[in-house]
Amino acid sequence: MSVWDRLSSMVGSFSQRTGVAGSLANALDPDNWLPGGKDAAFTLALIALSAKMAVSDGVVQASELRAFQRTVDIPSAIEHQVQKVFELAQQDVAGYEFYARKIGRFFFDSPETLEHVLDGLFHIASADGMIHESELDYLKSVSSIFGFDAARFEQIASQHVVLDTGVDPYMVLGLAPNAPAAEVRRVYRLLVAEHHPDRLIAKGVPEELIDVATARMAAINQAYGKLTRIQVPALAS
Repeated sequence: MSVWDRLSSMVGSFSQRTGVAGSLANALDPDNWLPGGKDAAFTLALIALSAKMAVSDGVVQASELRAFQRTVDIPSAIEHQVQKVFELAQQDVAGYEFYARKIGRFFFDSPETLEHVLDGLFHIASADGMIHESELDYLKSVSSIFGFDAARFEQIASQHVVLDTGVDPYMVLGLAPNAPAAEVRRVYRLLVAEHHPDRLIAKGVPEELIDVATARMAAINQAYGKLTRIQVPALAS
């Protein structure tokens, strides 16, 4: 059974008020996501926080929902339910901090999973080609609630932009400037291993969303390639 099948069964019907869709509070409360498994919880976290991000600037754009739908390939059979959860999260009076704190507690024993939720949010925020200031402020706040310090946030953020904009490739890899070649290779290999699909799935990232969670690998590879070609010639040896 795919994560979407489990999600459909768990969420239930909004019109018939079955499953957690029986009430708005239940549908959006991370405490009720566990029966669907951690991968379903991951997906619901991404839906709820994406919806809250869409209203972070005070205006809900249709393009923001389309950006989510482009990023997360939702089967047509559950599209209505996912859209309804998205809309309810936008309308709910509870602030995004409420969701972020609960999601942080849900995955407290797996900070890597929280990082992948943040990855998904970055990927969705950049779906229109840029990350707006209000979205960046939102992402920074969610990151802080998840327990990441400013340096870690900057590293994650740098992995979602194109290096040609002047981003330091050392920052992308989480290294000190002019780190030795051996350290660059070691950290790069750790990052590649960390983003292996099997490892991500074991942490609760649904197989259907692996592309979202690993999107930043392109920036990591680009940073390593830049250091190999230009700044750290010894890496090529």
